[in-house]
Amino acid sequence: MPFSLRLFLVLAFIYLPTGNTIADESTGWATLFNGANLDGWVQLNGDAEFRVEGDTIVGISKLHTPNSFLATRKSYSDFILEFEVNVDPRLNSGVQIRSLSKPNYRDGRVHGYQVEIDPSPRAFSGGIYDEARRGWLYPISRNPKAHDAFRNGQWNHVRVEAIGTSIRTWVNGIQCVDLVDSVTQEGFIALQVHSINDTRQAGSTVKWRNIKIKTSNLNAEKLRPDPRVPQISFLNNQLTQWEKRKGWRLLWDGKSSKGWRGANSRHFPKSGWKIKNGVLTIHGSGGKEAADAGDIITKSRFSEFELELEFKITEGANSGIKYFVQPQLNKGEGSAIGAEFQLLDDNVHPDAKQGVNGNRTLGSLYDLITAENISVPSRAKQFKGLDQWNQARIVSRNGIVEHWLNNEKIVEYDRSSQTFKALVAYSKYKKWPGFGQWTDGHILLQDHGHVVSFKNIKIREF
Repeated sequence: MPFSLRLFLVLAFIYLPTGNTIADESTGWATLFNGANLDGWVQLNGDAEFRVEGDTIVGISKLHTPNSFLATRKSYSDFILEFEVNVDPRLNSGVQIRSLSKPNYRDGRVHGYQVEIDPSPRAFSGGIYDEARRGWLYPISRNPKAHDAFRNGQWNHVRVEAIGTSIRTWVNGIQCVDLVDSVTQEGFIALQVHSINDTRQAGSTVKWRNIKIKTSNLNAEKLRPDPRVPQISFLNNQLTQWEKRKGWRLLWDGKSSKGWRGANSRHFPKSGWKIKNGVLTIHGSGGKEAADAGDIITKSRFSEFELELEFKITEGANSGIKYFVQPQLNKGEGSAIGAEFQLLDDNVHPDAKQGVNGNRTLGSLYDLITAENISVPSRAKQFKGLDQWNQARIVSRNGIVEHWLNNEKIVEYDRSSQTFKALVAYSKYKKWPGFGQWTDGHILLQDHGHVVSFKNIKIREF
């Protein structure tokens, strides 16, 4: 047999076209783009243009059309994905993974995990955004060292490892994300051209090349994660192995009142607080403060800690997460005394317009410091909306306290500083000597007479 024929047969065996993939059996990798046309892909939602230029897929932005997606016809569950991307700095983009388009979900709107491509000063490239569903899951505000990973105006290499509930990303060799989430385990991969409404962005492009995927023998191919990259987990009332190693523990077990009691009682309230399907909910009682079921507090006291939980507020709701709580101070009506991460419907509840300069709005250090986006000063604090799960995070370490809303910092203060003492002196807390400077205190979930729910409550101490 002539050498040329033998070579052809070998290559034909190694590179077997399957839809839009060309498999290399010697490595286990398959290319998702055949280098010639868009066979195996389908365009969804918007009508921005996708075309082939040499070895590259080019997306071209178009005015007044929804986000446009070029999706694989095949679905993928566990995989390692690599690609190169070059985007016009005027344009935002992303790559969908484990994503879906169903007629019964917003008329086929593409939704699911998106690996962000962000050339703006915000620099969230490599972060995970839940497109058309829950919004940001892992913004790069939680991993600042990844801000400089993406290089504008150049080809950038992106790697995604989606294995089980774990999603990790790297941009140009720098780990950006360590996310744990179980909402969607399988779906298509799609290239996004973002919608635009500014004529100056019309015709801007995003380009992809060298798109390849591996779906077998993944553990042998996984990269070692950077131990400095924080893990963010959305598993309900469950700790990951990483969290256990880092000293996290569940502050609420998701099924009982263990570890909690009434703020003015040795026991958990007999009514008013409901535990069902892994969610802890306080019922409504006409907006009365701690006058019905009452606040609940941890039996333990905490000083140096990191607290995370998810909360859901209803229309017009008022509540709060308090810390350094001293329940013995207030023997009369109302809530127990402590520093408060405010939970509030800013648009409806009148408390949002009281206080000073918005210091009673959602996420604020109640009546003391107004919440505003510190992580990305150019945009508002990121609230995902009423009846949606939002994440609160409170960090107290070496006298410095931080409030975070959906993984973006919104408050920071030194509780031993003269500035903090001055704020207290002109607040409703001035009658409580040493307010906020106590060595330790309980953590409290507030009953303010409105329906508010909590889950995934966990803490670690320093």
